[in-house]
Amino acid sequence: MDPDQCDFPPMKDLTADNITDNVNIVNSGAKNPRLRYLTEAIVRHLHDFARETRLSMAEWEYAVDFLAACGQKCSPTRQEFVLLSDVIGLSLLVDSIDHPKPDGATEGTVLGPFHTHDAHHMSNGDDIGTDPDGIPMLVHCTVKDLHGKPVQNMQVDVWESDSKGFYDVQYKNRENPHGRAVLKTDANGQVWFKAIVPVAYPVPTDGPVGDFLRAMGRHPYRPAHVHFMFDKPGYDHLITALTIRGDRFESHDPVFGVKKSLIVDVEQVTSDSMAEKCGVPLGMKLLEHEFVVVTNAEATKLRREKAQEIMGHGGRKIDFYNDLPFLAVD
Repeated sequence: MDPDQCDFPPMKDLTADNITDNVNIVNSGAKNPRLRYLTEAIVRHLHDFARETRLSMAEWEYAVDFLAACGQKCSPTRQEFVLLSDVIGLSLLVDSIDHPKPDGATEGTVLGPFHTHDAHHMSNGDDIGTDPDGIPMLVHCTVKDLHGKPVQNMQVDVWESDSKGFYDVQYKNRENPHGRAVLKTDANGQVWFKAIVPVAYPVPTDGPVGDFLRAMGRHPYRPAHVHFMFDKPGYDHLITALTIRGDRFESHDPVFGVKKSLIVDVEQVTSDSMAEKCGVPLGMKLLEHEFVVVTNAEATKLRREKAQEIMGHGGRKIDFYNDLPFLAVD
């Protein structure tokens, strides 16, 4: 921060034509090469956007006020910026880039704005909800690696809305988490819990993101789904969700989170052994799925290959900093 240590050329008479190069010159002293690369790229893209669209000062002020309003709407249980990232497709894009999936692996999707870190740790067979109006449903899942081997002791974070389409954090009188839990897979890589059949619901529209959706002529309704997040040392972090087949919003999710491989059927418990093991009656609604996770090594290898393919075209040299790519300067 010592100005006497900064060795930059004089910068005067800056114009729309030379401001970008000059900004990147003064930012070139960052010691973290990945940070320097990201900053240079975002400055270049933002400046090019302003030049391409002939951005007006009034529009710039509106954008600044919009972002400020997003921040003001955020709380410990509401993340308006995540919702904004979701509805413009950025969340799904970043997840796809940072967590590439080889063939056979479970695809990822968006985290959404309503995940919390206060879910109770529960055991297989527990009921994660307190909604008497919901249709009871057993969720029974198996977690395996790419080679078909069960993954035991993997943390599985789950959450869903209630039968009215609201998450627990949307209620002002919320005292304890419900509709969410953290569990661990058993020796067979299995985890099961009681929940309710999910329903479609609107993303929050009482903030600036709601204003954006209305301005774009878009609707806010997400198809019925259940969220899952998988975490274990040595494995690539997986955030995903299962969408119920046949939901009217299946093909036009406002946060772009539906993938064909993650659309599932709600069936019924027909096996005496499953009913006995899980402590549920025959005929209870059943959501059953097998998730396939990848190791950190498998994900890192694929991520590096993709970076070389996309960023290294034309013979450009790519280096990595903490496994994150940047264009090397000769």
